Amino acid sequence: MDGQWFRRFGDPEPEALRLICFPHAGGAASAYLPLSRLLRPHVEVRAVQYPGRQDRRLETPVADIGELASVVARKLQDEETAAPYAFFGHSMGALIAYETARILEERGARPPRRLFLSARGAPGPRRSPHDVLPDDEAVLAAVRRLGGTGVALLDDPELVAMVLPALRADYAALAAYSWTPGEPLHTPVTVLCGDADPVVSVEEAAGWRAFTRAETEVRVFPGGHFYVDQRLDDVAEVVLRGVRSASAARAGNDACHD
Repeated sequence: MDGQWFRRFGDPEPEALRLICFPHAGGAASAYLPLSRLLRPHVEVRAVQYPGRQDRRLETPVADIGELASVVARKLQDEETAAPYAFFGHSMGALIAYETARILEERGARPPRRLFLSARGAPGPRRSPHDVLPDDEAVLAAVRRLGGTGVALLDDPELVAMVLPALRADYAALAAYSWTPGEPLHTPVTVLCGDADPVVSVEEAAGWRAFTRAETEVRVFPGGHFYVDQRLDDVAEVVLRGVRSASAARAGNDACHD
């Protein structure tokens, strides 16, 4: 798998299912290192590294959700292995995961076994007002409001200067994102959200039910937008159970067609 776009943490079992993880706005692949530690060796986490951050910080960030999804979809299609995989996306990453799954399904490619969509409401004809911010100050204020373990970094002007280009591009991508109506997916979905998220209500998150013909599970955790930081063990349990369920269902379907 393309090492420029995907980061792997640790060595999984030979038959481990891959979990392709999509970071939040301003986030990087390393955000998924703690989850990877809890899931291995049964699940192989491959976190997407968007341009413009960490070891790709000298590259121009991509301010377009569709373009990011297209690149990831193409990279996955280029894979020669038939190893099963699932998607996990948090916040902005949930949109990119969803759009990537749409592209793969439209192209007749092997789809993910399950989508885990976290801390993001289902898209619709209207943009979220939380995505449309007028300037850098508003972006930084929004990041502070959402919290998370990395928010303390915003107290360091040098670090702010390093992360601001990626944050600026990511929020520009969110502001420009326009959902195009289409056929629902055929992939099972697990929706995860915090009960005190200041920008995503439980009702908005549950709206993802309408975006797949398969079953949808909604899991609500105590916490805000970055509830995962405090509930990581619980999230890992949900993911592990979800991928095992999806694998068992696929095995049953394959047996029915033998």
